[in-house]
Amino acid sequence: MQYINITDINDKRLSVYKDLNESQLRHYYEPDGGVFIAESLKVIERAFLFGCKAESVLLEKEKLDSDEYKRVVELVASGSNNKADNSEDKEVKDNKEDKEDKVDKEGDIPIYVAEQMELSKITGYNLTGGILAVMRRPDLKSVIDIIDGCTRIAILDTVVNPTNIGAIFRSAAAFNVEAILLTKGCCDPLSRRAIRVSMGNVFQIPWTYLDSNEDEYNDERERQAGLVKENFDLLHEKGFKTAAMALKEDSIKLDDERLKKEEKLAIIMGNEGDGLSDAAIAMSDYKVIIPMAHEVDSLNVAAASAVAFWELAR
Repeated sequence: MQYINITDINDKRLSVYKDLNESQLRHYYEPDGGVFIAESLKVIERAFLFGCKAESVLLEKEKLDSDEYKRVVELVASGSNNKADNSEDKEVKDNKEDKEDKVDKEGDIPIYVAEQMELSKITGYNLTGGILAVMRRPDLKSVIDIIDGCTRIAILDTVVNPTNIGAIFRSAAAFNVEAILLTKGCCDPLSRRAIRVSMGNVFQIPWTYLDSNEDEYNDERERQAGLVKENFDLLHEKGFKTAAMALKEDSIKLDDERLKKEEKLAIIMGNEGDGLSDAAIAMSDYKVIIPMAHEVDSLNVAAASAVAFWELAR
């Protein structure tokens, strides 16, 4: 492994850790995908086992004496290889070489090491446990591949807050939800905040984005209805019934036996402010409410998802 001592946090090699926003990370190798920042031993190891390759590691110097830190660093370093494939476009190759240190002949990645005082200047460092890694975004599977063999899945419709996304993934892992499908309007599950809040469970639950042929529609209402129908038709073909979490006069209670008896069920959660679209509610097989006391009529989407998953997927 290449251990590289860093004495100045403004070293340009650390730019990806501290200077880039989520959009810049997501499009880092445009058009050839992007990267994300993984923080903490548990998250980095889970990301690696999920299939994500590390491009570099940033380590607190004091952690060099820790056997557990050494184990994880060696694990991600041995499984990473930035070397461009022979068939890869030259422009993409050059872009990669400009942005990351070249790996050596064994495929090693740079392991940057710095004092805690320097690392503490990176936003959020105190929450990382002394280690961060730049990792390549995984290739996402198709909806059909993701839901194959599943009986309980979740669909997130325009959930935009990364804290909510992270909390939903954590609850999904805890209560046996087998896959998560997201609309294109959702917050990126690989944003730093979402990964951190999920405790790395974005790498425990298979997920992907719903298919979208948005160019076929003329206006927003037609687009929403068309996209819902496309994806609901696919779910129905695969044997799923859909349950929209929505407060409507004809909604059934979460503990209704009909829901529990469904062999395959997709639990649909909506946007933090607006809830689910009218099209999603109208086309769902069930509309579902969580019974509440004290005239409370709704919960935060992260809290509601935890209750729904516990009741319907555990």
